[in-house]
Amino acid sequence: MKSIQYAHKPATFPLFESVAAGFPSPAADYEDKKISLDEYCIRNTAATYFMRVQGDSMRGLGIYDSDLVVVDRSLKAKTGDVVVAVLNDEFTIKTLWIQGRNITLAPANTDFPPIHVEENTRFEIWGVVTNVIHRLR
Repeated sequence: MKSIQYAHKPATFPLFESVAAGFPSPAADYEDKKISLDEYCIRNTAATYFMRVQGDSMRGLGIYDSDLVVVDRSLKAKTGDVVVAVLNDEFTIKTLWIQGRNITLAPANTDFPPIHVEENTRFEIWGVVTNVIHRLR
């Protein structure tokens, strides 16, 4: 993994290695280590962008209206990746499915139809979504 060069020193935060999402477990009285969200969320600073999501087509994957997604333009998209695509000059966020020469952009909400990319469509994979920042409060 390449070293990340920052213009600023990334802030670090206490990281507790685990918290039970099922039955409660005894709490640790110490922090395990520190974590930098820059280092955790960003692999390639020069190719990373944040985008605000508009709409509900991806809520089945926990991506909601107004969430921020971290998009890495340096990654080669593959089947099953959540991508930001440019379709006829408009951005959309969907799951990419490639089967032979057929490309489908699939929503994660049954209220929306999948998009089958036709040959004459202006289409580009703009980047791969690597993280979602979702507010709970």
